[in-house]
Amino acid sequence: MTRQILFCFALLLGLPAQAAETYSFGVLSQRSPVLTAEYWNPILDYVGRKAGVDLQLKVARTGQESSAAIARGEYDFTYSNHLFKPANLAQNYQVILKPREEAIRGQVVALEDAPVKTLADLGGREVGFPSKAAFVGYAVPMDHLIRSGIAVTPVFGGNQEGIMGQLKAGKVIAAGVNNQVMKAFAARENLRYRVLWESVPYDNLPIAAHPRVAKTVSEAVRNAFAGMHGDPEGIKVLEASAAVIQQKPPYGFLAGSQKDYQNYLDFYRNTVVKDIE
Repeated sequence: MTRQILFCFALLLGLPAQAAETYSFGVLSQRSPVLTAEYWNPILDYVGRKAGVDLQLKVARTGQESSAAIARGEYDFTYSNHLFKPANLAQNYQVILKPREEAIRGQVVALEDAPVKTLADLGGREVGFPSKAAFVGYAVPMDHLIRSGIAVTPVFGGNQEGIMGQLKAGKVIAAGVNNQVMKAFAARENLRYRVLWESVPYDNLPIAAHPRVAKTVSEAVRNAFAGMHGDPEGIKVLEASAAVIQQKPPYGFLAGSQKDYQNYLDFYRNTVVKDIE
């Protein structure tokens, strides 16, 4: 008996239909768990309903833990750029979507009234970073600092907003950050800051699927995400989630592929940073 016939019998008999299959959706730890859940859960609920699956949000405590989960292949789907690290490539996560929003850049920033005015002023000082796993928040700016001969002592805040909080509190003189996360954090916290250095652009974090996920399922999820910004219900969900973190438009995702992220792979192939986790 086919699943369709069983489903019809269930409706006729008043029985519950078979529950949607659950898939884990791992989100890179950039903000607090509360903000991450407030942002992503409504989106995953919408996409899951459209795709006919149950997407369960998973957020690791730190960037390192999130990266390690990808290395173990724990997530069925992931919103992260850590899948491009050499240590994580064996899991063969495949990009299915990229954000509609502008590319991200690594920055080194200081408070507007800080005594440091240039990158060279950081020599010999403690500088904050999210974690050794952060791409534009650690690997990219640290690579530039090393190549520029500017020696700093790194301290870590666990995630993007963790180190931004330390910067705001004056615990670090400067910090390596994701420019978009920093901009949104500063808007929420009424924080004025100065950019000491900025990297070349990298496409923002992709959504990728583990190869164990059936192609029909990954395509359904991809199509639901990609159609979200064009659907009245979907755009309302995106706008409401964006308001939580003061994200600016455009919202949503487009179909994407591994080719869109070649400069990540090139960076990891050539970087002089040796302690990326």
